[in-house]
Amino acid sequence: MKKRFLGVLLSVAMVAAVLAGCGSSGAKETAAPAGSETEAASEAASGETEAASGETEAAGNTGDVITVGFSQVGAESDWRTANSESMKSTFSTENGYNLIFDDAQQKQENQIAAIRNFIQQEVDYIVLAPVTESGWDTVLQEAKDAEIPVIIVDRMVDVSDDSLYTAWVGSNFKLEGQKAMAWLDAYLEAKGRGDEEINLVDIQGTIGASAQIGRTEGFDEAVEAHDNWTTLAQQSGEFTQAKGQEVMESILKQSGDDIDVVYCENDNEAFGAIDAIKAAGYEVGGEEGQILVMSFDTTNAGLTQTLSGEITCDTECNPLHGPRVEEIIQKLEAGEDVDKQAFVDEVAFASDDTVTKVTIDGTDYDITPITQEIIDGRAY
Repeated sequence: MKKRFLGVLLSVAMVAAVLAGCGSSGAKETAAPAGSETEAASEAASGETEAASGETEAAGNTGDVITVGFSQVGAESDWRTANSESMKSTFSTENGYNLIFDDAQQKQENQIAAIRNFIQQEVDYIVLAPVTESGWDTVLQEAKDAEIPVIIVDRMVDVSDDSLYTAWVGSNFKLEGQKAMAWLDAYLEAKGRGDEEINLVDIQGTIGASAQIGRTEGFDEAVEAHDNWTTLAQQSGEFTQAKGQEVMESILKQSGDDIDVVYCENDNEAFGAIDAIKAAGYEVGGEEGQILVMSFDTTNAGLTQTLSGEITCDTECNPLHGPRVEEIIQKLEAGEDVDKQAFVDEVAFASDDTVTKVTIDGTDYDITPITQEIIDGRAY
């Protein structure tokens, strides 16, 4: 792209600025290439987390690099950490990129500010993982006016003009929810509980996020379709373990003896919910008399708890978006057209083989019984 050379000069300037004032609050930080001793020391000192909103990681600036500005939601979950690492490892110095990484700490205003900074720095591409769907028209119009392609990852944006972004890569979140609830329906039938009164709790994700919207829709539609299913509570756990535990503790105090199923909209919420359920003296699992916990993401820790039976079904949300975004950028560099939307292929895992397939709108989807071998072979 035409702006590469200026992007390199700006990144060099950023390095100088950091060296001059790295102890000041809010300073931009320039990281060494992935895997270097400098980065390792920095991560050890910070607990491998981004310390402040607006923190910037820039790869080395040699040769004809492509500068990518990436605004990440934050580090609220294991899934998000894996997603960030996928982007960092893909857009590395070794691969010919200069990555400017910004952690928004769950705040849309921080993401808007980051995008405007990317525009001022004349990056070649902007990648956005939006915290919520709405509120992006103005800043994305600014990026379009600056002729900087914007690639949306993970959650979707709801804008008045689809030309404000170039492409989107992510998951079909409603289909994820439909798979999970189809599994629950088939599982209860197989256990002879198809006609029982089933009371469900939905610990939602961050309200307004695409994953929350889609997974909640899948949940709501399934409950509506069953006269014997009742939603006892539906409350946001904000995709975090701490909030998931807090919400579950509150719900248990009101309805603990009545709960049959807890539908957590990500793994970290499930971890917190399970801790709360156990602390309150209840059992988790798939047998009658226990509280059945469902989840999404299929992180290593989530699948490990699926193997133990504490999570009975975990539906995949693949976080490894870096290579997919790079493919789009390389096509754009070559002057090729790209798909406006690209859904990633995903699977679902269960703690046993009671249900191995579900059908949604005439399409069959496999449900895979989890094994240690599967967990050991996964990338996240």
